[in-house]
Amino acid sequence: MASTKLLLADLASGVRHVPSKYIRPVSDRPNLSDVHKSDGSIRLIDLKGLRSPNRALVIKQIGQACQTDGFFQVKNHGLPDEMINSIMRTAREFFKLPESERLKCYSNDPTKTTRLSTSFNVKTEKVSNWRDFLRLHCYPLADYIQEWPCNPPLFRKNVSEYSTSVRRLVLTLLEAISESLGLKRDYIEKTLSKQGQHMAMNYYPPCPQPELTYGLPGHTDPNLITILLQDHVPGLQVLRNGKWIAINPIPSTFIVNIGDQMQVISNDRYKSVLHRAVVNSYEERISIPTFYCPSPDAVIGPAKDLIDPDHPAAYREFTYAEYYEKFWDRGLAKECCLDLFKTSTA
Repeated sequence: MASTKLLLADLASGVRHVPSKYIRPVSDRPNLSDVHKSDGSIRLIDLKGLRSPNRALVIKQIGQACQTDGFFQVKNHGLPDEMINSIMRTAREFFKLPESERLKCYSNDPTKTTRLSTSFNVKTEKVSNWRDFLRLHCYPLADYIQEWPCNPPLFRKNVSEYSTSVRRLVLTLLEAISESLGLKRDYIEKTLSKQGQHMAMNYYPPCPQPELTYGLPGHTDPNLITILLQDHVPGLQVLRNGKWIAINPIPSTFIVNIGDQMQVISNDRYKSVLHRAVVNSYEERISIPTFYCPSPDAVIGPAKDLIDPDHPAAYREFTYAEYYEKFWDRGLAKECCLDLFKTSTA
């Protein structure tokens, strides 16, 4: 395990230069000087309107954001600031634990439903990413909570409350997205079979040479929808019209990211967009994405009501287990796995 131990363990020796295993080829570096500021162009949607006579307008806004950007931000989402601050504090406390305590959760086996690891897939990748992460499956909650760390002392309580609240937010958004596609309100939720939910606590330490590496390189998310909470430190960037756009964090908001499965269900109306995480030399960054996904046995394909002579099915049907296996084997790459499932008429 020595060669795959945590990034934090590498940094404990006080490195002043990025070790070679993190250095990207010149053609695959972030080119940070060519990144554009978001200038408010990533839509911020007030979800309070979903519970008002303005519901149709908010659903239209969500549909437009899914179609044009694949990303949007939400406020008045139902999670109190106290809960948001608590989960962020819990993540920070976990990564401040002594290495011996953190390593109790360590594994490079991707089938483990609770695991601490580094980079993305240490078994297959040639260049590592500047990230440590704790990944937790969290639905159904009773199946997984006993696996979670019990240090920090409030870890299980805070994570269970947060993950349950995020699930309620996801289900609200899925109803709105279904409606925005002209489908029945419960269409997408029913497509997921028993559903799955997992989350990650991502820790990006300060990097002495951030121009040489990534926190995470450009990728699309293989799941259905991702709800991202991030601290005050910028790092998320989204590809729009061939240009990387930096998304500045807004307190008390979440970023909603359309995943590959949503693009399939929408028959390419909605887009799963490339995004990446960059690092900086002055401050650690923490992000907490929640990934909502179909059950492994769920059969995914374009919604029948979105297929017609002018819009033939863009993808064949497949199980989520089949999709995720191909995604994991490929690793994070600029080509998303959707191309492997396209039909000949697409």
